[in-house]
Amino acid sequence: MSVAVSGANGASWQKPRLHYWQIWNMSFGFLGIQVGWGMQMGNMSAIYEYLGAKPDEIPLLWLAAPMTGLIVQPVIGYLSDRTWGRWGRRKPYFTIGAILATVALLFMPHSSALWMAAGLLWILDASINISMEPFRAFVGDLLPEEQINRGYTMQSMFIGIGNVIAAVLPTVILAIFGSGKSAGGVPPYLVAVFSIGAICYIAAVLYTVRTTREYPPPDMEAFQRMKQETAGFWHGVREVFSNIFTMPSTMRQVALVQFFTWPGLFLMWFYFTPAVARDVLGAPDTDSPLYAEGVAWGNICFGFYSAVCFAFSFLLPKIADRFSRKYTHMLCLILGALGLLFVGIAPNKYWLLLSMTGVGIAWASILSMPYAMLASTLPQQKLGVYMGIFNFFIVLPEIIATLFFGWIMEHVLDNNRLAAVMVGGGFLGFAALLCWQIKERKAGA
Repeated sequence: MSVAVSGANGASWQKPRLHYWQIWNMSFGFLGIQVGWGMQMGNMSAIYEYLGAKPDEIPLLWLAAPMTGLIVQPVIGYLSDRTWGRWGRRKPYFTIGAILATVALLFMPHSSALWMAAGLLWILDASINISMEPFRAFVGDLLPEEQINRGYTMQSMFIGIGNVIAAVLPTVILAIFGSGKSAGGVPPYLVAVFSIGAICYIAAVLYTVRTTREYPPPDMEAFQRMKQETAGFWHGVREVFSNIFTMPSTMRQVALVQFFTWPGLFLMWFYFTPAVARDVLGAPDTDSPLYAEGVAWGNICFGFYSAVCFAFSFLLPKIADRFSRKYTHMLCLILGALGLLFVGIAPNKYWLLLSMTGVGIAWASILSMPYAMLASTLPQQKLGVYMGIFNFFIVLPEIIATLFFGWIMEHVLDNNRLAAVMVGGGFLGFAALLCWQIKERKAGA
């Protein structure tokens, strides 16, 4: 059973080591979050095309995702740092986010127009961010330094499983029931897919809420004084912005790597699935059976890289312990870059699984190594807000991509979806080179 440790006022305390199943329980909710995220990433571009969007319009329609992350994550981090009650510190935010995301997932495939789908994406992405940010801080809250690598790679493992579930579901439902496409709208099989995803999301998060205890502040009187002294909306705004300019040096270095890593992933998520349907299988339009087949195979590819992520997550802590987190992350990003660059020359759809092998290795590292490098350098009392600020360097490049990549697609790449995915590979390669400048703090230093 997890032991909550609280000391007398001002007393120092040490976080206890947790056994395997305690780390499993505290990370399990990420499986549900990632099922919801995978539904969004694997199917939103196709839903937009079903509803009539053109390739150069898709980036702007994705604007909801980075905008909500930019606003929601630091706010939730700030609030959860200052929360304590009978439900804990982070768990109330898990629960609220899961409920809202479940509702959005249930309504998304019933969208009848682009504006409706885009609006629901705002709600869905905000809800996912409400759940996700506290889970990142959860590891730093509960685990001692020597278990940080294992905590974040356990999250990577569940993220991989969640992505596999999200990716395989469309193919399974399509194979059993067919697409059943109704003219001018989202096909019924996606309604079933999103409904199952909604159930997975809420069930997994509630499992973690039920099975994991949080530690109360060791000095409750000091905690209450801090809340009173820092109360108020404008104080929160000032603190978030002041912390941006006082980030620890390691955080700034890792943030630069993040800034160039995530555009590569976004371009893959924006264009890979419709690229498989249009450019690999040759679907002439969204009414063609080849289009549904291509979307399903694109999801299979996403599921495959998630399975690779899951498998590689077992090796990642040992590799990082031996070669350092910095060099491990660099190598993984290089393999991901090569995978996305290969997409453009793959002879047929089956060769895309080789590309996804590199992407899966990179994905496992992206989900764990940056956060593991940060956990040792961030002050415990600001862990939530700093993790929220770190998310800026994920969402800012996505905002740039959503605002400007549509023009690049139309005027430079001639709406070539495969070329866009390859550009993403170039971003991952550049991010790998930037890993050289990280001055990593050694565990226990």
